[in-house]
Amino acid sequence: MPDSALPRWRDRRFLVLLALGFSAGVPLPLTAFTLRQWFSESNISLTAIGLTALIGLAYSLKFVWAPVLDHVAAPAFRALGRRRGWLGTIQPLLAVAILALGMTDPATGATATVAVAVAVAFLSASQDIVIDAYRIEVLEEHDQGYGLACYVWGYRGALLASGGGALAMAEFGGWSFAFAMCAAMIGVGFAATLAAPEPGRRPPEAPPGWGARLRIAIVEPFVDFVRRRHWFAILAFVALFKLGEALAGIMTAPFYRQLGFTRLEVASVSSVFGLVATLAGALAGGWLVARIGTGRALVLTGITQMLSNLMYVALFHAGHDIRMLFAQVGVENFTDGLADAAFITYLSALTSRSFTATQYALLSSLAAVPLRTLGASSGLFAEALGWPAFFLMTTAAALPAMAIMLWLLRRLPPKEPSPA
Repeated sequence: MPDSALPRWRDRRFLVLLALGFSAGVPLPLTAFTLRQWFSESNISLTAIGLTALIGLAYSLKFVWAPVLDHVAAPAFRALGRRRGWLGTIQPLLAVAILALGMTDPATGATATVAVAVAVAFLSASQDIVIDAYRIEVLEEHDQGYGLACYVWGYRGALLASGGGALAMAEFGGWSFAFAMCAAMIGVGFAATLAAPEPGRRPPEAPPGWGARLRIAIVEPFVDFVRRRHWFAILAFVALFKLGEALAGIMTAPFYRQLGFTRLEVASVSSVFGLVATLAGALAGGWLVARIGTGRALVLTGITQMLSNLMYVALFHAGHDIRMLFAQVGVENFTDGLADAAFITYLSALTSRSFTATQYALLSSLAAVPLRTLGASSGLFAEALGWPAFFLMTTAAALPAMAIMLWLLRRLPPKEPSPA
């Protein structure tokens, strides 16, 4: 019986996507929060820790080399096909890079640690490109939502494993052991690649020549976007909406450590409880959008997201207080999930139907570049201002986006569903 004819719980394609989602989620904390925790324990300066935000540029710029992965045969595992061949090539290299990252020592050679982390981010972003393409091609249209849900749950599980889980493993076995275990986790994705069915649909043939391919993949969606009214304001809003969150988020690991919180406390509260709060916020945000409309939900959730950074100031004055840490993490993550629901709904409505997936992915990637680059200055600001003033500054950093948002909502109000 073909997979498409099976009940969803017996369809191996969804188990494969669950495992691939797990493999995709493992590297992200290792180049972000987990890495910064390691750096802060190695007495690296806040300025240097802030610069680690630049490591994530690979995730924002992955559209640049996506056409290569899309149209060039993999150098290994060619018998598996184009998508699985590339996954079979990338995943072992990614596991080796993660293992190598754990063998470095930022206390004596931070430059080497960062260089390997950049390689991990590049391979991780490349894996994301191929997994996204495979997910779209292996499922029929009516199964895409369920397949994405399986991928997201696998991804979220991996964030726990390589975020809070890595901190717990480092507590008992050291950082090299923690990174070795995370490298082994990529094996889940590699096993899924070997067991995965080949997509039933072949991707459409690309036109000959790299110029034509780049035009279709990048130029045409962007040109279509800049023809619409107020396109620059839209792009500025997208780029700045998460600026305050980005500046604060990069500094959370050294901030918690300076207040005296242990690895296990951070792992249990920030990673586990934080994930639950984010998911709850996303569900509440979806309900709010349906209840009051996208425009009003965007304003309300944007305000709560901005004000949530004040909880860092409250935590600073409370000191090493685990109950206050729960409160800060809960408020921040809940409001973040709340705002994401309205923000993504608004952005989705702005994309052209002719370039929906490509345009959204391209523009969101371009818009994330300022967050990575400006976010790299967070350590410099934290050292210069001190923690309370720094977090007040991150709160104020959301004001430009709020002003642009109100201006846009008056001129380009989102289409609201008709009341039932």
